[in-house]
Amino acid sequence: MSLATPPRDPAVTPKRLLLLAIPALAIGVISALILFGLDRLAAVLQSALWDALPDALGVDPSGWWIVLVLTLTGLAVGLVLRFVPGHGGPDSATTELVEEPQPLKNLPGLLIVTVLALAGGVSLGPENPIIAVNTALMVALIARLIPSVPKQLTVLLAASATIGALFGTPVAAALVFTGIVAALKSGGALWDRLFLPLVAAGAGAFTMRLVGAPIFSFSLPPYGAPQALDLLTGAIVATAAAVIGLAMLAAFPIIYRAMHSLRHPVLIATAGGLLLGLLGLLGGPITMFKGLEEIGDLLEDPTAYDAPQLAAIAGIKILALLIAASSLFRGGRVFPATFIAVALGMLGHALIPSLPLGLAVGCAIVGVLLVVTRDGWIAIFVGVAVAGDITILPMLCVIVLPAWLLVTGAPEFRILPPKKDPEAAPTPSAPAGAD
Repeated sequence: MSLATPPRDPAVTPKRLLLLAIPALAIGVISALILFGLDRLAAVLQSALWDALPDALGVDPSGWWIVLVLTLTGLAVGLVLRFVPGHGGPDSATTELVEEPQPLKNLPGLLIVTVLALAGGVSLGPENPIIAVNTALMVALIARLIPSVPKQLTVLLAASATIGALFGTPVAAALVFTGIVAALKSGGALWDRLFLPLVAAGAGAFTMRLVGAPIFSFSLPPYGAPQALDLLTGAIVATAAAVIGLAMLAAFPIIYRAMHSLRHPVLIATAGGLLLGLLGLLGGPITMFKGLEEIGDLLEDPTAYDAPQLAAIAGIKILALLIAASSLFRGGRVFPATFIAVALGMLGHALIPSLPLGLAVGCAIVGVLLVVTRDGWIAIFVGVAVAGDITILPMLCVIVLPAWLLVTGAPEFRILPPKKDPEAAPTPSAPAGAD
């Protein structure tokens, strides 16, 4: 049979796809609006904490205020995790981007700690918690309204919609879920299986564009004509970024064990907040928060930073990400990791001026996100999206290869729970990669 005409799954018909497209569209719109509401609520609280309150008190928000706010943020998060029903759900350090839906009782606490972290300046993004919230809500809603829709399909649609809304385009969701869909053993055309996730992701992305600015909107010089030398220098930057990502991966379980040696969630989160405050005092606001707006600040005037400054910014953000992820804060690692990669890409350009800035940034993003996400497609997509230049896509598709060879075989960038032996007594969690 020709590769161009894969066998059609008899359960997948145009009529069924059309009928399921209606809830897929609804899931996309609702998921985007929940994300938008969470983001706006966090923005209001952020403005109060970092603008209105310091102005009212007559204090400098870039001085000791950073340490105070982040320490109190950690304390507040710890108290919510300890006393609110559901305890904020699973530790984000132990979860993947898409997990089984959580019980609804977990969601209030998860939403509270996520808003606190986003507003308080914690170096984590919203992606893991908002995907968890949307999948849980959509599974409960669809199970009640349209019980014939399988739960796993609802999870796929809600996650696709949220990823599309987060990145402002359905392409990101398609790339993330291509591997999942391709792994299905039931056969059928790939695009039949991607149809509904793309509908949900497209609706989510379109809704976000209606209610707010596009997620990725940066201005970098165009790449221009490809140069053979750029493949070599770009591969050096991508590989170096991957090595730094692997160093982050090695340090993650060590920092996680150190923070969790405090044992009590209030102590862990408060200590984490204090350390993040000290790092914020050292690196300034550009090294705080989830990293998306701060990428724009970095790229607004790349000449304002020299190589030592960029290395310091990246190093402080790396520590902030690892401490935040190890201190029971709920949040994702993709956005802050992307900020780290942008700083490393700018550093690569500063050290190798012949390598165009946009390509250098894209290469560094590929290297870091290969480690953090273990997904070449999403690493390339984010690299192209941040650079804002489709002409670097062929270059990145080649440059990714040596970086992937370096990363393949490494453990996941998360803390894995211990394997359960039904015959053994319960043991404490062991971080991924720990011997």
